[in-house]
Amino acid sequence: AEGYADVVLLGNSEEIIKMVQDNNLDLSKSTMIDPKTSDKAEEYADALFELRKEKGMTREQARELMNDETHYGMMMVKQGDADGLVSGAIHSSSDTLRPALQILKTAPGTKLVSAFFLMVVPNCDYTSDDGVFVFGDCGLNQNPTAEELAEIAKSSHDSFEALTGRESRVAMLSYSTKGSAHSELTDKVIEATNILHERYPEVKADGELQLDAAIVPSVASSKAPESPVAGNCNTLIFPDLDAGNIGYKLVQRLAHAEAYGPLCQGIAKPVNDLSRGCSAEDIAGVIAITCVQAQ
Repeated sequence: AEGYADVVLLGNSEEIIKMVQDNNLDLSKSTMIDPKTSDKAEEYADALFELRKEKGMTREQARELMNDETHYGMMMVKQGDADGLVSGAIHSSSDTLRPALQILKTAPGTKLVSAFFLMVVPNCDYTSDDGVFVFGDCGLNQNPTAEELAEIAKSSHDSFEALTGRESRVAMLSYSTKGSAHSELTDKVIEATNILHERYPEVKADGELQLDAAIVPSVASSKAPESPVAGNCNTLIFPDLDAGNIGYKLVQRLAHAEAYGPLCQGIAKPVNDLSRGCSAEDIAGVIAITCVQAQ
């Protein structure tokens, strides 16, 4: 209705039409494709076979996979018949991301595929960016190494700037600020920060920082007075998936924030994975973000 995307719905056409009728919806501006009856299925199967035959895939297996909406959709993107893919409302993350990595592969120059959430916090008193944050990685990499954490930070920095048009300021989060505690956990974040500074000096970042030192100016002036970004960070990098997943859900539920994601970064074409607890508004928001990524 808002006209920001040309939507293609993949699935059983009869089931989709019944849902449309039962809910009195108008999907006249969208296109419906049933992969099982599509005239493109053979073309996509041949292309998938050529892509994966060295990995042992047979032509028959490729043809069977074209009955699956996610694999079919990935081939649409691969062949240039779609600009991006949104899935996950009724699929697991692995069912969305595995075919993305197998078919679309990673973007040139990317060392790691990761996930982030775009968080929009209402009535936010922190940062100069209207309560808009990127949280990474909150959806994919379980326990990244220091090197992987640095790559997540760089990708998240790029995603923030691409989606908002504003400058990213990165906080490498920990339970410690500037040596207030020492352990293997803090050492990893410190090492990641050093790698980030060495490889990507253009990224404004600091760590290790506690969350309050990262976003609260008064705390930053006390705990990290020499930091170039503390107290005004908008790109928050969590040390592992436990912290990231808990962190975004706390903000989403307690602060009533809009949480878009997990969004993918590092794949050659835009692919985004929804939470199975998503709302219709969440899906529409992720489609909008996918459109921006495709540009």
